[in-house]
Amino acid sequence: MKFYRFGNSGSNPYGNGFGGLRFLITAFLVIWGLSAIGLGWLVNSIFILIGIITIAPIIALVGFQWWLKRSLVTADCPVCQFRATAAKGSEFNCPSCGEPLEAKDQQFVRLTPPGTIDVEVQAID
Repeated sequence: MKFYRFGNSGSNPYGNGFGGLRFLITAFLVIWGLSAIGLGWLVNSIFILIGIITIAPIIALVGFQWWLKRSLVTADCPVCQFRATAAKGSEFNCPSCGEPLEAKDQQFVRLTPPGTIDVEVQAID
């Protein structure tokens, strides 16, 4: 009793090396046939769709990287000098010292309650 199977298993009258060539010949004949009966626009639209599907993720990745560079701030904490990254205009606590900070103008600024006077101490020798 002989069982028929799909794929390359079993005996193949055309040999095992012509699977890819057979696909290319079939694809060429289908495209040629559609062009011959006036459906070349369908073939062109399929190629355009394949091109868009191929190029769109690349453009999205480049656009996302550009957006990240414009919207992230990497700077040092003004208290402990720890290098951190945050989104522009966001408020966060320093991961090292816990100081509340805000990302402004490519640097981090300490958040202080209204009425607090922030002074810098300089040692005089």
